[in-house]
Amino acid sequence: MSSKGLISSCSLTPELLEQAYGLGARQCPSPNEQLTLVFSQSRALDLVELEQLLEAVGWSRRPLRRVRRALDHSLLKVSLWRHDSRMPRLVGFARCTGDGIIDATVWDVAIHPLYQGAGLGKHLMDYILEALRDLGTERVTLFADPGVISFYERQGWLLEPGGHRCAFWYTS
Repeated sequence: MSSKGLISSCSLTPELLEQAYGLGARQCPSPNEQLTLVFSQSRALDLVELEQLLEAVGWSRRPLRRVRRALDHSLLKVSLWRHDSRMPRLVGFARCTGDGIIDATVWDVAIHPLYQGAGLGKHLMDYILEALRDLGTERVTLFADPGVISFYERQGWLLEPGGHRCAFWYTS
């Protein structure tokens, strides 16, 4: 998939979006007119499906009970779904912790490898920052592996002085 020509599919009504993906769900620009992608903050996550996504991007398996606790204690959870009326597929995910007022930290950002390179990671981060801005969050940090820190730098995140793992974003 190429990041050129991202389009927004208009196949889902607001009512259907809410019914299938929860309150506040919205479509994500898609790299393919046949592919409908949806952001959700409230659709229930299957922990096995989430772990499969994280393993697909190269992360090691974590105990599901700990993952559940981490999700339960997160300020924000955003999932990106490939819409299918029978069985939507989880293709992206990120979560945030924080106080909900001043500071938040972004964790577990993942886009399935089959969907990488089409700008979906940028759309996911834009969605997260907008949601955190709506909460009134002033400062956002994230920790990323050295191999992907340039992705965040290209989006305007400020790197910590060593430029290794930590990046910062501030409201304007």
